[in-house]
Amino acid sequence: MVTRLQRPAIDDIQLVNQVVDQRQRGRNRGYFEGIRASWKQRVQHYIEARGNPEVVTPWARAVSFKTRFLSLYSSPQADSVQKPVLEKLRERTLQMCPACGEDGTPNTLDHYLPKTEFPDFAVTAVNLFPMCDTCQGWKLEKVLSQDGERLFLHPYFDEFLDQQVLQLSIGEPYHAPASMELRPSVNLSPALQALITRHIENLGISTRYYHFFREQYTHLLGSAADIREEELNMRQQLTLFRNKARRKSINSWGHIFYESVLANDPLLLYLETAALPGLEPWMQACAAE
Repeated sequence: MVTRLQRPAIDDIQLVNQVVDQRQRGRNRGYFEGIRASWKQRVQHYIEARGNPEVVTPWARAVSFKTRFLSLYSSPQADSVQKPVLEKLRERTLQMCPACGEDGTPNTLDHYLPKTEFPDFAVTAVNLFPMCDTCQGWKLEKVLSQDGERLFLHPYFDEFLDQQVLQLSIGEPYHAPASMELRPSVNLSPALQALITRHIENLGISTRYYHFFREQYTHLLGSAADIREEELNMRQQLTLFRNKARRKSINSWGHIFYESVLANDPLLLYLETAALPGLEPWMQACAAE
């Protein structure tokens, strides 16, 4: 699930000034000088509105000349002011996708508000964050629902992402669960629950998580058998697994999984007392899907 990210240490309004200053000797200097003040106002509006497309609408004056903005992102010159900004944002330091929570280093930058529809934010740092290829394939240039509601969480501005926002329910039978369900945390407001539902639906997270869940559950059964063989405390050992996953993110897929196991007393009782099944048929079933 989406992870809260620290906002880039970039003054995006000052970046607009610097970009316009560098255009003073170019063929588009008149255009950029003419929109300097309005462009800065647009970036300030984005920040104050927290990037919300319900409030921030496309700017016709930029859309009509979008190639002038898009080239700032796609073809920055070596001495351009935006090039080091983009390089910093592209540093491959994250070990999970902040949009979905899946493990792995994100390969690309995503424009939260798509650059073709909002070209004036093409190099705005708070509009850019790492995203995995799968999420980008699902997100594309979607912004709003048919009802005009924003579809996606914003990792820089949605502070509530510091808490766990998804819960997992595991259905019986526990030797081979027939169902799992990801749903928003009941601790959130109805409006935030609806936003999270739109986010996971439009990134296909539930379908993608199910494959992770099947593999993780197989490991859980094996770990439970090992814990019992060593006569260790089941809850304590699973708590260690959960805490290790939480170090990555409270909304990482692993943390959501183990938190749900620890909150499910009947499942814990099953792991502690039931005759655990042979793992080979279960693993074969997982591999076949």
